[in-house]
Amino acid sequence: MKTTFAFLFFVLLPLTAAGQPSWDDVLAAAKAEGKVVVVGPPTAEMRQRVPATFKARYGITVEYLGGRSSDVAARLRAERNAGIYSVDAVLSGIDSMSSFFYKEKMLDPLRPVLMLPEVIDGSKWKSGRLWFVDPDDKYVLRIANSVSNLFHINTDFVKPDELVSARDLLAPKWKGLIAVEDPMVTGSGSNHAAHLYLQLGPDFIKKFYIDQKPMISRDNRVLTDALLRGTHPIVLGAEDSDVDTMAKEGARVKLLQGFSDLQPPVSSGYGHLGIMHNAPHPNAATVFVNWMASKEGAELYSRARGSASTRNDIDQSFLPPEVIPRDGVKYFDNHDWQYTVTKKEEARQAVWKILADGLRR
Repeated sequence: MKTTFAFLFFVLLPLTAAGQPSWDDVLAAAKAEGKVVVVGPPTAEMRQRVPATFKARYGITVEYLGGRSSDVAARLRAERNAGIYSVDAVLSGIDSMSSFFYKEKMLDPLRPVLMLPEVIDGSKWKSGRLWFVDPDDKYVLRIANSVSNLFHINTDFVKPDELVSARDLLAPKWKGLIAVEDPMVTGSGSNHAAHLYLQLGPDFIKKFYIDQKPMISRDNRVLTDALLRGTHPIVLGAEDSDVDTMAKEGARVKLLQGFSDLQPPVSSGYGHLGIMHNAPHPNAATVFVNWMASKEGAELYSRARGSASTRNDIDQSFLPPEVIPRDGVKYFDNHDWQYTVTKKEEARQAVWKILADGLRR
C-alpha cells in the first residue's frame, strides 16, 4: 500500500506548462517519501559520501546498497519475480546495465525525469549533450569517462622503463609476480581480458594468464594489498582511487600507461545512471538521479571514484592527469554499448575457452 500511495502521489502532482511536475513539488513529495534506495559501487567512500551529502542537501535518507553487480543482479531478479520492488536508482557498470537492468526491462526512461536546468543544458557536458548510451537514447546516462587503469606497479620492485610494451609482461622474471582480477567472471576482470585478446591475440592470453601464473582474485582490496606489499608488484585490476590515495600517502605505487602495442582504453567504471521501473520512492528517485547528474553529484562521484566526469564544469585538478582523456588521442572504449553486447562478449567467450583448455592440461 505504501508503494502504491507514493506512486499516486507522484502522478497527481501539479504539472508545469511543459506537462511535468515542478521541481519544488517533486522535492516536497520526495521528502514525504523520506528515503531513496540506491544500488552503487561497493566502495567505502561512496557508501559514506553519497548518503551524507544527499541527506545534507535535501533532507532525504539514502539507503545505499553496494556489492558485486552479479550478486545484486541475482537478488533483484529474485525479488522482482516475487513482485517485490525494493530499489529506486542504480549506478552500475556497462555489463550489468546492458545485460541485466536494460535487457530485463528493469529500468524506466531516465531522460523524461531529468529536469534541473544544469542537468539538461547540453553546454554543461563535454559531448555537448547528455550522453545516453543505450540504443533508445533515454535509459542509461554515462556520467564518467576515464582512461582505464589497466596495470599498476610497485616501483620498489618494478621500474616503469622495464615495461614499455604489454609483451614485456611475458618476461620470465615476472612469472608469479603478477596479480589480476578474475578474467573468468563477467565484469571488469573479463573486460580487461577481452581488451587484451582483441589487441594482442590468443597467444598473449595463454602466456599471460596461464604461463605467467598470476595470482587471480575477485576482490579489488586483495589486489591493492598485493600491490602495496610488493608480493605481486604488477597488478591488473586495482582500484584507481585506492592506488592514488596510497601514492599520496607515500607508497611507491603508480599507474602504468602508454604501452607501445596496446591502445589506451577508456571506461566509465560504475558511472552509468538509471532509474528503476516501479521504484518504491519515485519522487525521491527523481531527485536522486537529477542530483547525481548535477555538478555537485557528478563531482562527488568523480572524487570518490577517482574518475573523470563527462560534465565540463568540474575542476578535475584533483585527478591524476593520466586518467583524463586527451584531445587528439585515439582510445579503445571498453564501455561502448555496441562493443559490450557484441564483440566484447565474443572475445570473453574466446578467452574463457583458452583459459579453460589451458587449466585442464
